[in-house]
Amino acid sequence: MDQFIKENPERFFQIGIAEANMIGIAAGLTVGGKIPFTGTFANFSTGRVYDQIRQSVAYSGKNVKVCASHAGVTLGEDGATHQILEDIGLMKMLPGMTVINPCDYNQTKAATIAIADLDGPVYLRFGRPKVPVFMPTDEEFVIGKGIQLTEGTDVTIVATGHLVWESLQAAEKLEAEGISVDVINIHTIKPLDEEIILKSVAKTGCIVTAEEHNKLGGLGESVARTLALNAPTPQEFVATNDTFGESGTPEQLMAKYGLDANAVIKAVKKVISRK
Repeated sequence: MDQFIKENPERFFQIGIAEANMIGIAAGLTVGGKIPFTGTFANFSTGRVYDQIRQSVAYSGKNVKVCASHAGVTLGEDGATHQILEDIGLMKMLPGMTVINPCDYNQTKAATIAIADLDGPVYLRFGRPKVPVFMPTDEEFVIGKGIQLTEGTDVTIVATGHLVWESLQAAEKLEAEGISVDVINIHTIKPLDEEIILKSVAKTGCIVTAEEHNKLGGLGESVARTLALNAPTPQEFVATNDTFGESGTPEQLMAKYGLDANAVIKAVKKVISRK
């Protein structure tokens, strides 16, 4: 992709203009009572058109649904220029913006339907690769409400997006070692379901947050703020360590950047030792 940009700078400029127009047109459609859903890579949906989203959508509270695919390092071989790891932070800082990061096909479908009924701007984030489909087809999607997936007493794992499945895999291995795990699917990062998190840590006494995003500005920091204000609790972060990505298969990159079940297990054992 980097080589493509060097060889076709005018084409890359045209792509940028197209996304800016997309957001502007979407904002305009809301004036006529439409509910526009925009769609392109997460890097283009947020980073490239952040000013348009801020000024034309968030500032005026337009009912635009910014739907972004190909988020995170699991974009894969296209490399760092397209693997945005800052988008959750960018979008959750916009006043009035709802931020949703579903974990599989069923939840993404349910979220898409649910946000159509929500009046106001929404950022819906999802990935590129095929992942296991494990959420029930009839699971109600309630914006702002986390989902308890497993019950445990030793540690809380709060996960979002692709890391929900990895956390469930980690929990299964940890249970086999005698470590009891609460796994919570936080599909809505803003507004955050503080109640389900605080209830869990009151029982377990420690928490791991897991996300395919920079550790700065993502789910983990929102959880840390909640804990600091209400119930200071030992916390470990499974996320990228303030870095860009690189080209590779999704599996290779998840392992290299510490975003898989093994990384979750390591974080769990570390946080338990801090209790």
